[in-house]
Amino acid sequence: MPTKTDCVPEPRCSVARSLQVLGERWTLLIVRDALAGLTRFADFRDSLGIASDLLTSRLNALVEAGVMERRPYREPGARVRHSYHLTPAGQELVTVLASLQQWGDVNRPHEEGPSMWSRSRSTGRTVRVTFVDDEGTPVPREDVDLVFLGT
Repeated sequence: MPTKTDCVPEPRCSVARSLQVLGERWTLLIVRDALAGLTRFADFRDSLGIASDLLTSRLNALVEAGVMERRPYREPGARVRHSYHLTPAGQELVTVLASLQQWGDVNRPHEEGPSMWSRSRSTGRTVRVTFVDDEGTPVPREDVDLVFLGT
């Protein structure tokens, strides 16, 4: 028998579809920690201070959505466990997190300053998230319109 959610059409809006996967606070914090190199359940739990059942739920949702993948591993003498690794789709979220970090540094600054910054691996120079047009020319935020085509 179909459930109520089976009858709800997929939103046309890509923001709404993205928020179906990423719209819960813990989800982006898990992705943040994965981008920082964490892969093991206990490490995510300890870093975030999240309850195990909630972490399990979030990791399962990220795997189901194709943002992360499970990989089995075994410590000597222990049972098989799974580590969690970002897929290419998950790695693309670095732009989302860097943008949120930039916004937070300006609009919700901490008295001790930023907790992270973005830099180029090749040059070591600080980088920022910005808009560029289809020819690669930077466009100021004030000159960007979001053109809604329907939801």
